[in-house]
Amino acid sequence: MTMTTTSEALGQKLTAKGLATRERIVRAAAELIYEHGAQNTNNEQIREAAGVSGSQLTRHFPTKESLVRAVLAWQADSIVARHQAPELGELDSFAALRRWADSYIASQDMVHGGCTFGSLAAEVVKTEPSHRDAVADGFERWRELFKYGLSAMRERGELRPEADPAALAHLLTAAFQGGALLDQAAGDSTPLRDALNGALAYIESFAVESRTGQHRTSVTGELPTAVGGCLLGVSQTTADTRRGTAANGVPSA
Repeated sequence: MTMTTTSEALGQKLTAKGLATRERIVRAAAELIYEHGAQNTNNEQIREAAGVSGSQLTRHFPTKESLVRAVLAWQADSIVARHQAPELGELDSFAALRRWADSYIASQDMVHGGCTFGSLAAEVVKTEPSHRDAVADGFERWRELFKYGLSAMRERGELRPEADPAALAHLLTAAFQGGALLDQAAGDSTPLRDALNGALAYIESFAVESRTGQHRTSVTGELPTAVGGCLLGVSQTTADTRRGTAANGVPSA
């Protein structure tokens, strides 16, 4: 299942140099917004972090609203790209879903940073209702990846006919978002691990054949995650700052 990214669609008319500048601005804005929040991030901070002039910033993003929408799209693209990593396949098997959970928990173990898309989404849907459609689109693209894989499993007879791929896709997305939020608050990946284990155990309960002991082991986070999950594009320093912890893991003053 291949998807055209939202950020690609928005930047199709730009030159290579223009695309590079736009990408630099969006990446810088994403880090600053994740660290400080959209309301507390201004153009001067973004210009300095991206190394662009004021005219370059306004040429690509005439308003702050347009920049926030671009950040939302970029974060959603990052999530989709992570879910389409070769080792995860089409997320269409119990093993692939476990690998997905392992990789996310490993990334949370490293940074305890929550979810960049979910964090920004929670902020802007309250303060900027006009962004609600962009947030909904991002979550829908995410859910669609799970729905596609789960539908394939049901069609192959691996899930019982009564399994609802759409509902199970909602469950996986909600389990991750809720677990990531609790993880961010507690500085401990246990809530995310428990939430994903519970969601996957429920999905496995629809297996046509008994899989006891085969798929229900706890996720451990053993896969390499150099660019971990929802934190794609956010530096270790930014994630540490967001949770009030120094890079060496020692709580900051």
